Amino acid sequence: MAKTKVLIITQEMKPYTALSEISEIARRLPQHIQEQGMDIRILMPKYGTINERRHRLHEVVRLSGMNIIVDKDDYPLVIKVASLPGTRMQVYFLDNEDFFKRKSVFEDPDGKPFEDNPDRMAFFCKGVIETVKKFGWPPAIIHCHGWMTSLIPLYIKTAYKTEPLFRESKVIYSAYNNSLESTFQDNFLKKASINNLSSDDLSAYVKDGAISLHSGASQYADGLILGSENFESDVLEMFNNSSKPKLAFVDAENYLDSYLEFYKELLS
Repeated sequence: MAKTKVLIITQEMKPYTALSEISEIARRLPQHIQEQGMDIRILMPKYGTINERRHRLHEVVRLSGMNIIVDKDDYPLVIKVASLPGTRMQVYFLDNEDFFKRKSVFEDPDGKPFEDNPDRMAFFCKGVIETVKKFGWPPAIIHCHGWMTSLIPLYIKTAYKTEPLFRESKVIYSAYNNSLESTFQDNFLKKASINNLSSDDLSAYVKDGAISLHSGASQYADGLILGSENFESDVLEMFNNSSKPKLAFVDAENYLDSYLEFYKELLS
């Protein structure tokens, strides 16, 4: 019997980053579900803070060489890979010098978010889709962790809805209380557009006149998870009012089994 294929897309992961609870969850979850017999692949950005020599990253030439368009500009996509210590899993890193070479993740040394975070996010999400297409590997579950992955549900359900690899995929979006969307400008929607998406397709990412990444991802995902214990009231209201299958925050001792059961629920 074929193993269930699960694609983990995350903005953070130990031991490569340790910015928030995402890093810990994205590290523990793949190993747990692999131990339950599932086939796992993991994708994340290759930030300049990640030491390539220490973590033994190397370029995957057969996957590199694509160009990703962000706001009419082309950016080369480089794919690197490393074996996750203590496991039989590999992590694929999406790299580009313009977006990820800097020696910090989302903010400058003064704590100010980078102005091009929306561009970096769009590049990453678009690059993820194209990389999985090159894998030729149809995931049954696509689990997105964090605001930087929030365009993936949109792309899968609109621009790539006829792509055979994703036709049967169930997309889960895990929201965390660390989004930088308040620093995003209206031109984000232009940067996020792909394959001639309409303004109606992207309107889900605007709420009360401001960019709302959780809102957009929640509209297009098949299932929702609250990955943080505390959220602003508007996010909780959106979550509670959603008719999608959803999983409220589960503590560190129990979330692994809860997430696995949630996967099974979506696939049943």
